[in-house]
Amino acid sequence: MSQHNRSRPVDAPRRSRTVFDPINPHVAGIDCGSATHYVAVPPDRDPQPVRHFPTFTSDLHALADWLTACGVTSVAMEATGVYWIAIYELLEARGLDVRLVNARHVKNVPGKKSDVADCEWLRDLHSVGLLRGSFRPADQIVALRTYVRHRQTLIETASTAIQRMQKALVQMNLQLALVVSDITGATGLRILRDIVAGRRDPQQLAQHRDGRCHATPAEIVAALTGHYRADYLFVLEQELALFDMCQTQIAACDGAIDAQLQTLTADRPAPDRALPAARRPHRAAKNNDLACDVRPALFQLTGGIDLTQIDGLGSLNALKLLAEIGTDMSRWPTDKHFTSWLTLAPRNKITGGRLLSSRTQPSANRAAGILRMAAMSLGRTQTALGAFYRRLAARIGKPQAITATARKLAVLVYRMLKGTLVYQDPGADHYNATQRARVLRRLRQRADALGFELVNRTTGEILSPGVS
Repeated sequence: MSQHNRSRPVDAPRRSRTVFDPINPHVAGIDCGSATHYVAVPPDRDPQPVRHFPTFTSDLHALADWLTACGVTSVAMEATGVYWIAIYELLEARGLDVRLVNARHVKNVPGKKSDVADCEWLRDLHSVGLLRGSFRPADQIVALRTYVRHRQTLIETASTAIQRMQKALVQMNLQLALVVSDITGATGLRILRDIVAGRRDPQQLAQHRDGRCHATPAEIVAALTGHYRADYLFVLEQELALFDMCQTQIAACDGAIDAQLQTLTADRPAPDRALPAARRPHRAAKNNDLACDVRPALFQLTGGIDLTQIDGLGSLNALKLLAEIGTDMSRWPTDKHFTSWLTLAPRNKITGGRLLSSRTQPSANRAAGILRMAAMSLGRTQTALGAFYRRLAARIGKPQAITATARKLAVLVYRMLKGTLVYQDPGADHYNATQRARVLRRLRQRADALGFELVNRTTGEILSPGVS
């Protein structure tokens, strides 16, 4: 049996007619599934315009051959789990224009839900130009994104192991977390490894105290005096082994990220200017920091743009962000399109001239999550962005201030990558002075409109509306 014959036509497909004239008649719709893909081509291209194909590789090639034989040049499919990735990459390699669409935008008529109806509905919507493709970066950026996302997964797994180690210690009434700031730090790990190895004397364990530890040896002895039960010790040993394995895999992942960055920058010309000095050159190293310095590679990858000059974006955050959005900002015509894609812009609902809601749309956009975390870190910094966050937090609350600051960060990133901005922090004092001048100008205009004058109580000067 040939590969093509493994595809099966669907009985009695819906002979739909669209309301509008097709803009592009050479389109198809695919409803992706874990075991079967349902495909609909225009009714005039094949006696059986709706077929379903298994998801094995040979059948995916047969699907692509059938689309080519039907004269299809563009395909629309829903983003369903990860089932779409294999067929997406295959069709894209065949030269077809593949549109990955948001399922929220292609809801079918209620009561008409089926795999056959879904693929035909996608075909009909795509033929009249009502579908927009979701963003997907270039293939090499996708590979970098895979490594970065996997590294984050390993970090989360290690964090879970740390929590379980903490639980096992507390169950044995070993209050190690009360005398060390991090049980996986220098002092904590040495103590944990001794406990797992069978050395449980508190006096001996206290000798592992690092000189930088704030707790005294006597406090450590008191914290490590408990009952060592075999079942809890077994859990502690298992979780410590899992933590160590995660650290080994994170180190290997860092090597893969560095190698991928070298591949991405191999054909890129050297930037015209030197890499600026780091914003925080003396920052203490953290547990989850990259093993290699990626700033030079990112600087070359972006054509001489250092995103780490933006407050809140360190080298790791800059790497995560570029792995999600790439370096080609032409995919978004303006910064408003970019912030809308990130779901950081207000989603205004207006009816009858009245604003019903301006809340941001719920989304699992990873790039937006990175920017939100960066915005949260700005609250205590003496920077212009930090002052902006504090002003909004006092007025509208911290959640909305985080979103607004993340949007401002997104605009800065977009303009820097477009080459229209070289960011330099003006400082919190400059921002506060600018904001004060703006408030005074509005107060003067308001007072003048009401027939009053503003007077400087210190100097007695009358502040007229035209004076800044």
